Amino acid sequence: MNGTSYPVSFSVDYPDRDLNRLTSFFRIFTVIPIAIVLGAVTGADGWQWTYHNGATGAAAGAGGLLILGPLLMIVFRQKYPRWWFDWNLELQRFINRVLIYLALMDDSYPSTTDHQSVHLDYPYPDAATDLNRWLPLVKWLLAIPHYIVLFVLEIFAVLVAIAAWFAVLVSGRYPHDLFRFIEGVARWHNRVVGYALTLVTDDYPPFRLSP
Repeated sequence: MNGTSYPVSFSVDYPDRDLNRLTSFFRIFTVIPIAIVLGAVTGADGWQWTYHNGATGAAAGAGGLLILGPLLMIVFRQKYPRWWFDWNLELQRFINRVLIYLALMDDSYPSTTDHQSVHLDYPYPDAATDLNRWLPLVKWLLAIPHYIVLFVLEIFAVLVAIAAWFAVLVSGRYPHDLFRFIEGVARWHNRVVGYALTLVTDDYPPFRLSP
């Protein structure tokens, strides 16, 4: 788990090299094709990091993630179907690859299959022994403090990404401190998603950017 004690681990390989200035300059345009693909897969209104209601039904979710189905299975059957787990994990990985590319943290075009420089992982839970069957009903409520903090952090992350854009255009390099800040915000975000939405752990997410 990349040396972290929290069940949801996330990291991005720092590009210790010159980045492509041309594709970085036009990144808002070059990301459009893969963003369309992501939107088609998720059924969402875009690729941005948002918490919003998805379609209702047994497979209702947020941004393509299966949430209501696993919640009902955990509560009533104490099961988490493996293929639902795999779908959520791979979709989160894909979403993060697109976002990391958009934030200029990797100039390799996002793959729909390869993990590339983005590493997101969490263990498959045994719903009967690892998860409290009633906790999924209130996790979204317990995570409200995280939503508030993340709202502020993600505004700062956008501003930092804009600053990094200028730095990359001038020097070809992504400032290390700016890179680690955005990586930390993404890590925090993914921990909250894993806890409150995809329901893969009952461990409450820590309030920190670091692993």
